[in-house]
Amino acid sequence: MSVLPPLRRLRQAPRHLLVCERGHAGDARSRHAARVRDHAYNCRVSFLIPECGVLPEVLKSTIADVGQYYLVRNLSVHELVAHEFIDAFVKKGSCYALTYNTKIDQDNTAALLPNGKLILSVDKDTYEELGLQGRPSQYSGKKVMRYIVTVDLTDSGFHPDSKKHNRVLWALKEKKPLEFDFLLAWYNPDAEGSTLMSYFSKNQIQALKPKITFSTLRDLECPVLQSNELQGKPDESCSTEELFEWLGAVLNQVSLNNKSSSFLSTYCCPQPNTMVEKAFLCTITGFIIPEKIIQLLEQLCCYFGEPKLAYWLTLTVHGFADSPVSWRESEHGFHKGGENLYNFVIFRNLDYWLQMAVGTNDDCPP
Repeated sequence: MSVLPPLRRLRQAPRHLLVCERGHAGDARSRHAARVRDHAYNCRVSFLIPECGVLPEVLKSTIADVGQYYLVRNLSVHELVAHEFIDAFVKKGSCYALTYNTKIDQDNTAALLPNGKLILSVDKDTYEELGLQGRPSQYSGKKVMRYIVTVDLTDSGFHPDSKKHNRVLWALKEKKPLEFDFLLAWYNPDAEGSTLMSYFSKNQIQALKPKITFSTLRDLECPVLQSNELQGKPDESCSTEELFEWLGAVLNQVSLNNKSSSFLSTYCCPQPNTMVEKAFLCTITGFIIPEKIIQLLEQLCCYFGEPKLAYWLTLTVHGFADSPVSWRESEHGFHKGGENLYNFVIFRNLDYWLQMAVGTNDDCPP
């Protein structure tokens, strides 16, 4: 039996997909806010501003107001389909829930999207025990070992006395109870009354705040970019792909010196480039909802409201590697890294590039 095909497959690099689009933040038809809303589960947000030593106060306030989230231990999934919860949170704002410390390719996982869709990604045995209608995972291979169950909590037919609701509740509460640690967040700027902390007061619930770090990068080589040249121009500007690769190196603190003595990296900044004396880098880690990212994006656009030395800045958002979905309701798998992220390059004239990237087990971003 020949062993060449398996070896050949091992040598193949996993497929990565980068989708780029260009727009203007001031255009009423711009889709930049919609793209942010489409990506529900975000674990890290970073922005880089060249030629910036001190952050404006309005940006500091926006970062400080990024909002808290909650960790609820041992929460039964059936509590998320209770109509008290649906009426209090799902129908009155944007409610986000994601299982914590679960592996999408090994464990049962669950997520609640802000549109009211409850997504269960479960193994074959759990799926058969639940008895709920679902579909095979598109990343299962020939032998299906994982299934996806979607329950629309806002469906008009999903009311307390309906057969649909009773069946789902019975399956999750009695037939095959599922219990996880959950990350939870809720957004409703006009909300009064019930909060997640008070609603789950009988559970083991902990309020958490995102971790925020600031740093100043000195003598940083930055690519030269032109907003109207996504592909770049020889000797004039770098391409969007070159910028994306460079930014990944900067955010991961990879040396750009290209020294032959380095055993870690010989990567260097693409040409043409320019040296900036300093650049401001802020990184926020936690359970960060799209509404807060949109507020930050708007303030970063306002940064260019007054004359600045910087020609562009970036906002990079990483999704959870083990989330059941990436964009919208598109199924997400881990494969070798679980990558799902996007990056805005915002130019001085408020043109922007939006780069959306996923790994092997993902659909094409919107």
